[in-house]
Amino acid sequence: MTDQVHRTGHLGGLASSALQRNRVLRNTYWLLALSMVPTVLGAWIGVQTGITAGLTGGLGLVVFLGGAFGFMFAIEKTKNSAAGVPVLLAFTFFMGLMLSRLLAAVMGLGNGSSLVMTAFGGTAAVFFVMANLSTVIKRDLSGMGKWLFVGALAIMIGAVINVFVGSTAGMAAIATLAIVVFSLFMLHDLKRIVDGGETNYITATLGLYLSIFNVFQSLLALLGLFGGERE
Repeated sequence: MTDQVHRTGHLGGLASSALQRNRVLRNTYWLLALSMVPTVLGAWIGVQTGITAGLTGGLGLVVFLGGAFGFMFAIEKTKNSAAGVPVLLAFTFFMGLMLSRLLAAVMGLGNGSSLVMTAFGGTAAVFFVMANLSTVIKRDLSGMGKWLFVGALAIMIGAVINVFVGSTAGMAAIATLAIVVFSLFMLHDLKRIVDGGETNYITATLGLYLSIFNVFQSLLALLGLFGGERE
């Protein structure tokens, strides 16, 4: 009798855990989809007004890094409160604004619109593949985290140096590495949610959003460099 009660309790715990994981995953996907709205709005405003056109070189770097890290700190502080979602959406609007300089440059090419759509399609394909892999792979991928963090740090340092060097080859190398690292970050973060390692959907959304943003930006930069038709 005691054994039966124990088994019933164990099954109940597993069911509850599965429900929580599914809820976090579902809320993350909804918030991730919603976060694209202010991103697109911010990018559109930036392209139309040229408000970020002057943010070149060191000034652009300071504004981007200061704004991004400031918002991420605020998201971490508010992730368990009602303010968490609005702060995250404000961050995605800011990221859209920061993306507008690259978008404007690519849209100025003869085939700019098709390059943007190709980058969007490529990013969506990467996310689809990683989302499916996260449900198929049974192995624990948590150990990847520290290596991916080192990779992301190397990309950031390389990008900062290249702002002042202005090397096209350097930009291409950084963008290629970023696509690989942040695609794997998507897999790592999705697997954490699937395995129950991440229970806060705002934190989960932030991680996935940053990976998607970096993959899209890097794809767009590469397409602009090597696939752009000068008018």
